[in-house]
Amino acid sequence: MPILDWLNKRQALQAAAAVPYHLLDIEAVHGEPAADNWLIQGDNLAALKALLPFHAGRVKCIYIDPPYNTRSAFEHYDDNLEHSQWLSLMAPRLELLRELLAEDGSIWVSIDDNEGHYLKVLMDEVFGRGNFVTTVIWRKNYSPKSSARHFSEDHDYLLVYAKNGEAWTPNPMPRTEKQDKAYRNPDSDPRGPWKPGDLSARNPYSLGIYSITCPSGRELSGPPPGTYWRVSKEKLQELDRDNRIWWGKDGNNVPAIKRFLSEVKQGVVPQTWWHYDEVGHTQDAKREGIGLFGSEVFGTPKPERLIERILHIATDPGDLVLDSFLGSGTTAAVAHKMGRRYIGIEMGEHARTHCLPRLQKVIAGEQGGISRAVDWQGGGGVRFARLGAPVFLPDGQVDPQIGFTTLAAWIWYQETRTPWRPELVDAQPVSPLLGVHEGRAYFLLFNGVLGDRRPQGGNVLTSAVAALLDETAERAGVAAGTPRVVFGEACRLSELRRRALGIDFRQIPYDIRARQEAPAWR
Repeated sequence: MPILDWLNKRQALQAAAAVPYHLLDIEAVHGEPAADNWLIQGDNLAALKALLPFHAGRVKCIYIDPPYNTRSAFEHYDDNLEHSQWLSLMAPRLELLRELLAEDGSIWVSIDDNEGHYLKVLMDEVFGRGNFVTTVIWRKNYSPKSSARHFSEDHDYLLVYAKNGEAWTPNPMPRTEKQDKAYRNPDSDPRGPWKPGDLSARNPYSLGIYSITCPSGRELSGPPPGTYWRVSKEKLQELDRDNRIWWGKDGNNVPAIKRFLSEVKQGVVPQTWWHYDEVGHTQDAKREGIGLFGSEVFGTPKPERLIERILHIATDPGDLVLDSFLGSGTTAAVAHKMGRRYIGIEMGEHARTHCLPRLQKVIAGEQGGISRAVDWQGGGGVRFARLGAPVFLPDGQVDPQIGFTTLAAWIWYQETRTPWRPELVDAQPVSPLLGVHEGRAYFLLFNGVLGDRRPQGGNVLTSAVAALLDETAERAGVAAGTPRVVFGEACRLSELRRRALGIDFRQIPYDIRARQEAPAWR
C-alpha cells in the first residue's frame, strides 16, 4: 500500500501521544440538565485526548469539515497552511478520532481537490484501505463561477471510512415520490401498483432459451438476440398463473415481470452523487447562517440538509455524533434536532458567541434549516465546557485537585483501551474497584476512597487495605483468585506477599503517565 510522507511526519505521529491529558470544566448546562450533549471550547487535539477515557469506541458517526488549505475558509481558521503543515495538523487528530469511533461506526470528512488526494492516502494509513467505503460528490453550487480562471469548481467531496468495514452497515435512504411514481396499476391488480421488469438478461443461463406463446397467440422463438430468459419455462408459467407476468394490454407484448411497490424495500441504497436539490447548496447554508446570526459570519458553512443526510445514513436516534471542527455549529444543531447525542469541539471564541447561541435557539424550538422537515419542537439540553487544567503537572505528579473519577477513567482507559463507565462521570466514587477486564480486576487507591489520604486511610496498600479489597471484590461478584492490578500511593507489602495475593502493584504517579506509544496504524 502506498505510504504518504511529508516534512516533520515523525513529529506529527508523536503529537497525539505527547499532548497532555486535560480535564473538561463544565461552565454551564443549558436546557435539560440530564442531556448527554457537549459543546467544548478548546484545542481539538487536547479535547479529543480528554474524551478518550469516557468515550473511546462509543462514537457512531464522526463528521468533520477541516480547513481545506485553499485561502477560502472563514477567518477563524488558518486555511493557508503549507501541505506538510496541513498533514501534520490532520494526522494526530485522525489517530484520536479513530480511537473514539465505535467498531460499527463511520467517519465522514468534507474536503476538496486541493488536499483531497493527500487526505485519501493518509486516511488509508490511519483507518486501513480495506475500510474505505466511498467518496461522495456533493454538487454545492447551482450556478457556475464566471470568474474562475480555468474551471468553475461546483463540488466538494465526502471521504467515508468505516472503523470496521465488515461491521458497518449504512441505513437506506427513504424512497422518494419520484421513485414511487414509476409504479402504476394498469390492470387493477389487487396487490397494488407495479412496474414492469425486463425478463431477459445477457448473463448465460442454461434454462433460459425456449420459445413462448403470448396470450394473443403470437409466437416468440426465444429471448431477444444475445440474451437469455431470466427464469426457466416452468418458472415463467408459475409466475403467469400468479398474474405476475405482463403481456401488454392486448396480450401481444414480449413478457415482462411485474415488480410490486408493496414488495420493494422501503429504503434505497445511498448513492454517491448528492445534488443540491436534495441536500442543499452553499447559498442555502449562508442563508441559514444569516438567519441565525444576522450576518454572513462563516464563509464555508454546510447546509443542514447535507448533515441530515449523513446522520440519516450513519446513525440511529440516540447514537453519539462527534464533530471536532464544529465551525458554526451545524452538526450539533442537526444532531440535536434528529434526536442524536453529540459532542462538538471548537477552539475559537465563536464556540461561545455563535455555536452556543445557535444550540440555545435549537433548544428553544428554532424553525430554520431542517426543523420543519423533522417536525422539531424544541427541548433537550447541552453542556458547555472548556478545556481545563492538565491532569499531570509538569514534574509528572498528579494535580492534587484531580478527583477520583477523573483519574479512575484515565487509568482504566490506559490499561484496557475501553471507556470507563461514562454514566458515572458525575457520581461520587463508592468503591476502589474500577472493574474487571480480560480476567484482571483493577483497583485504585486515591483521594481517600477508603478513608483519608494516609496509609491507615487507604491510599497505601497495606495488609488491612488488601483485606478490604478482598471484601470489595467478593461483594462485586469477582471470582476468587482473579489477578489484581492495584494503583496506589505506596505499598507496604513485600513482593513475596503480593505474589501470594495475586497483586500487581502500580505506583501513582510513576506508573500512570500517558503511554508514549506509536499509533497502531503506523
